[in-house]
Amino acid sequence: MGPYIRFALTALFTGLTFTVSAFAFEVDHTGPIDPDVPVIEPWKVVTLDGAAGGLWVVLGDVDGDGEAEVVSAENHNEGDVHYTSAVAVQELDGTLLWRWGDTGIGRKEWHHDVACQIHDWDNDGAMEVIVAADQAVVVLDGKTGEEELRFPIDKEASDCLVFCDLRGLGYAGDVLVKDRYHRIWAYTNSGELLWTVKDPGGYRTAHQPRPMDVDNDGRTEIMAGYALLNSDGTERWVYKSEKIELGRGHLDCARIYKQGRTAAKTKIVVTCCGANGLAMLNGEGTVLWELTGHHFESLQVGALFPDEQGKQIFVDIDHEPQGKSPLWVVDGGGQPRGKLMTDYGRHHRLVDWTGNGVEEMVVAENLGIFNHKGERIGFFKLPVAPGNTVEYEKSALRGDFDGDGVVDIAIASPSHLFIFRNEAGKPGIPPVPLGTGLNWTLY
Repeated sequence: MGPYIRFALTALFTGLTFTVSAFAFEVDHTGPIDPDVPVIEPWKVVTLDGAAGGLWVVLGDVDGDGEAEVVSAENHNEGDVHYTSAVAVQELDGTLLWRWGDTGIGRKEWHHDVACQIHDWDNDGAMEVIVAADQAVVVLDGKTGEEELRFPIDKEASDCLVFCDLRGLGYAGDVLVKDRYHRIWAYTNSGELLWTVKDPGGYRTAHQPRPMDVDNDGRTEIMAGYALLNSDGTERWVYKSEKIELGRGHLDCARIYKQGRTAAKTKIVVTCCGANGLAMLNGEGTVLWELTGHHFESLQVGALFPDEQGKQIFVDIDHEPQGKSPLWVVDGGGQPRGKLMTDYGRHHRLVDWTGNGVEEMVVAENLGIFNHKGERIGFFKLPVAPGNTVEYEKSALRGDFDGDGVVDIAIASPSHLFIFRNEAGKPGIPPVPLGTGLNWTLY
């Protein structure tokens, strides 16, 4: 079905009534792919290490050679409590640089973030690979895989790793670890405990607490769930809603929509798992608008329409039947502007693939890239069978993977990483860092 213009009637946002603008597109991309759609061939196909590698992948220059390396991991899971159990680091030609961990106890698939990140945590110019292992944070030398530091954490505090600047160091020298939904601990890069919180604001934690400096004071605040925490772990404010039953779930995703000079001018967009909401707040916690009725999950913010100023929100609606998985485009005022119907839309990214200054929409499961009209403009070809009989969700990654400063796209399976070079895109301002960047997340 091709794109068409449709008018909705009205929607209620925080007690006020707005007329919903015309959808820019509403397109069904389930079923067979049009054979006339251009095929995008991979630049690199990396066979992930069979002993320690897995579907969780991050990329960065870990050995200082100026090129990106692939870091993939297995995770041990029992009762939805998990930790990183093994790591493999490979060159883009598949050459194994090193392995770490116990390769006999983990799974290659994931159900959530895996606590394995790349970061120059001590700010010495060299990248480390950092993992939350069983009851410990472990810092590994990027070149050799040798342990540089290990410090203890609580038994279930290995759900994810989030690096931030709580002490005003000028770099992300601190880390957050957490259990699945209730407690967060903050540590320095020497393993000193700074603070801990439980059920921030009286609600469960987010999947990945989100660092953000809402007031530009040089220290990051933490969107821990429905509460924004100060850098010392105290509550700054708690999201309050008259429309959304926040206690029904937890915050799934939070992103800065607009960075203001003050907290009042900063805008944050959030999704509410279980409570079925998408909302915009300012940096003081004031609700600007709310959109309800769907299980909005992960979101990105970018300029998607070439003839409009401002940015839009690209968000999936999860927990829908296979084959009826929508992704929406919502504008900064909370107006739904477009819809892609896919077989499964959970993992998606934005990238300027055409070099025209606006971003296209990438959906991992159907290997598609779509323009501002909802039209498929490319098909990411996987020339090698993933080679895994277990059902899994394809992962979409974005970042500069070839070193030219342009954002590329990669698709991960439990056995392979397929990297697609962005031939028409332009270098970012400021320059895009090599790799997937800090605090990579499925959310």
